[in-house]
Amino acid sequence: MSAIERPMPPLNADERTTLEGWLDFHRITLAMKCEGLDDEQAAVAPVPPSGFTLTGLVQHMAEVERNWFRRVFAGEQAPPIYDPQADTRGPDGGFDLAEGATLHDALATWQAEITRSREHCANRALTDTGRFMDQDVSLRWNYVHMIEEYARHNGHADLLRERIDGTTGV
Repeated sequence: MSAIERPMPPLNADERTTLEGWLDFHRITLAMKCEGLDDEQAAVAPVPPSGFTLTGLVQHMAEVERNWFRRVFAGEQAPPIYDPQADTRGPDGGFDLAEGATLHDALATWQAEITRSREHCANRALTDTGRFMDQDVSLRWNYVHMIEEYARHNGHADLLRERIDGTTGV
């Protein structure tokens, strides 16, 4: 049983509450996938030749939060966290582990980015926009994109976790 509480998204609520509920559900799911692992386990790439790890996935999601809510939606000049050259390869890197990278540090950075994301979205309408590829992009679109991003990567995290220690179904 997990020590992390994951409330079910509301079954009958307004659009914003529903979107935020599902986004938080998926954020918490990723935290649960990492629960109880040590740094060594979380840095294992269990399916060679891939270098895909849970620590790298958490780092990536910190970059994704930063990119879509701070850079795109809020227009902040927030450089990539893990790879200064990430913008030349795509804005949502973070998968590669630097020497000494830990799951604990990745989780702390990711949680800090989630806090900043929530701050940027508070008291903003779903129709408020940021800029992406020289076009307006709504907060609503950002929420939907983030839900699908987390849902996809939580599937990856489930497979990684199962290969590490057999844990499934979180």
